[in-house]
Amino acid sequence: MTADPELLDDLVRLAAAGGTEVDVAADPAAARDRYLGAPLVMIGADQAIACLRARLPRRPRVIVTGHEPIVHAAWEVAQPLGAEHVAMLPAAEPWLVDRFATAGPAEPSPAGRILAVLGGRGGAGASTLAGGLAVTAVHEGLRTLLLDADPLGGGLDLVLGWERVEGLRWPALAEAGAHADPSALLKALPHQGDLVLLSFSRDGLPGVPPEAMAVTMQAARENRDVTVVDVPRHLDDAATIALAAADRAILIVPAELRATASAARVAAAAQRHCPQLSVVVRGPAPGRLRATEVARSLGLPLAGSLRPEPALCEGLEQGQPPAAGGRGPLADLCRRILGGLNAAR
Repeated sequence: MTADPELLDDLVRLAAAGGTEVDVAADPAAARDRYLGAPLVMIGADQAIACLRARLPRRPRVIVTGHEPIVHAAWEVAQPLGAEHVAMLPAAEPWLVDRFATAGPAEPSPAGRILAVLGGRGGAGASTLAGGLAVTAVHEGLRTLLLDADPLGGGLDLVLGWERVEGLRWPALAEAGAHADPSALLKALPHQGDLVLLSFSRDGLPGVPPEAMAVTMQAARENRDVTVVDVPRHLDDAATIALAAADRAILIVPAELRATASAARVAAAAQRHCPQLSVVVRGPAPGRLRATEVARSLGLPLAGSLRPEPALCEGLEQGQPPAAGGRGPLADLCRRILGGLNAAR
């Protein structure tokens, strides 16, 4: 990550000597989507302060590098960034070649699967689908985390009927930020059996800090079989981290012309972070628009369709979790989606 053309030339040359291809970003905004997934991160000294201001999540295998004298200024921000080394060029060139040559995965890929859900328009039913997927996953014997990433949503605690269940909400985790211990984090959240919930409190939070989302994604991968994330349509930094971490994303769209037009914009933004995006089409269809036509117009695979389910809406108003009975169109769809997620391992 650097906007210094001289430094970039040197790093590309050293990476080639180490037999490694590089992915270049000029600044933290351009790097954020790829930051957590890269086996190794080289931050140019010219971008070190910008990275600190951008509050990029802490991660292993980060190196700050640059030429004299600019690299000297990077020493002060290297530790807050979580950098393991500061490499001064040209003296550190042989050492950097070795780092590039051994740039394998930072750690073995964990087993947990992450599924993101977002709506094609407001009120599309993303929270209900996310809740149904989490409830169904637990019925299938999977340790599950249901995560609310939409600060302006109604709250997944209400979807489950868990508003009075004790445990930490996002504001408490936001204070801990990158310093939260992943395993302790899950134990402190509201839970019943194998289902754990992370949602917003009623006093509000303007958004989830990116570093808190990064820690939560790490905890999910390491400690849960399945994590379902309710992602907002208007993607903030935390939402892009969740999408980038997801193995698959589901876009739910009502079978309406204007909803499909809105969903096209949402899909374009979401696919930049999670290419494995498919669509669920929810009825009724006032203009008899078919699910296959919606999927075709969006250019997305059709994950399934949902018929109207009046009993589901009534149950939600009474605090009954979606798909709790294991029957009906939503429960059937959730089983198919989860089956596809596990088959893709």
